[in-house]
Amino acid sequence: MAVRKLLISMLLLGGLIHPLLAHADAALLVEEPYGSFGGAVPMGHSAIYLPKVCATTPTELRRCNPGELGVVISRYRHVAGRDWLAIPLLAYLYAVDRIEDVPVFASQETVRSLRDEYRRAHLRNIVPDSADGGLPKADWTQLVGASFDRQIYVFHFETTAEQDEKLIATLNSRNNRSHFNLFYRNCADFSRDIVNFYHPGATRRSVTADLGITTPKQLAKSLAKYGKHHERLDLTTAVIPQVPGSVGRSHTPHGVVETLLKSKKYAIPLAPLAVIHPIFAAGVVATYFFSGRFGPPKSAEVLTDPEQVQLLAQRYAGAEDQARDQTEIALGTEIPAEQLQSGCTQGRVGLQARRRVSCFVNMPGL
Repeated sequence: MAVRKLLISMLLLGGLIHPLLAHADAALLVEEPYGSFGGAVPMGHSAIYLPKVCATTPTELRRCNPGELGVVISRYRHVAGRDWLAIPLLAYLYAVDRIEDVPVFASQETVRSLRDEYRRAHLRNIVPDSADGGLPKADWTQLVGASFDRQIYVFHFETTAEQDEKLIATLNSRNNRSHFNLFYRNCADFSRDIVNFYHPGATRRSVTADLGITTPKQLAKSLAKYGKHHERLDLTTAVIPQVPGSVGRSHTPHGVVETLLKSKKYAIPLAPLAVIHPIFAAGVVATYFFSGRFGPPKSAEVLTDPEQVQLLAQRYAGAEDQARDQTEIALGTEIPAEQLQSGCTQGRVGLQARRRVSCFVNMPGL
């Protein structure tokens, strides 16, 4: 009899909880430009954070196990000959496996050491040592320690577990060979494809603001606009500041037209063209003021401490575990099934308060 009651309770709670646990999460990461390349091409970088998708290797995705925080996936130029690579969140941001190993102050030498240590432990198959056994050159450093180089804007949105499964199958099955092109197959193009995989039409290029080139800033702008008209997106924002240190500071990402107007190295050579074609020049200026300007909302939460970043990621990735714990508590009772009253509620307060799934069973006498 007791077994029968337990089974009925399990079926009841399972039926209530399962539809709500089918949700998942993703986030568009818009990253500030830095260094000499970031000065010449100040569009920055973009990537996608998947809290409930992990990786067996940087080129093979899988569902996360309990306690894992997901991966950041992006397209890179000249890294292992791959179109995309997936890196665990903490490694991507700070080049460490444990949050307590993130330095309070980051020097160039500290960053170089952390990156090489992580590469030797986890990435040697795709980023081998140089011929002399030392630190390899090329662009592999973009894979780990991004927060040492730049500030990152997070645009979080809701997805479903079924979509995660389909994305894993799609990326694992297709040819993962690099065909990077700055103008039509860059990192932002990859991010746009992933966001639109989850929410078709949510992000798009801009011919007027970026001359048809996909930029990280345009992705954020179009996603924010889409979110205003689609509540199911449940868009929230946050900022992960650059780690304090002696490493050069990053700067605000620009669109293509914005770069032409604000950068002296482009504005000065184009000045004669403005004199010859004033209508064209006026059109460029108007395009910037009416469609090229965009920044993260002032309400974006600033995660000044790496532990805040980890806490937020845990809440994104751990909602199912919390609901499962509630289920186990409810099922440990001896109340007749016919006396149970049950239901589920959802709620969230603030960005860090991850959407809460609370399922209950009213049990007489308790």
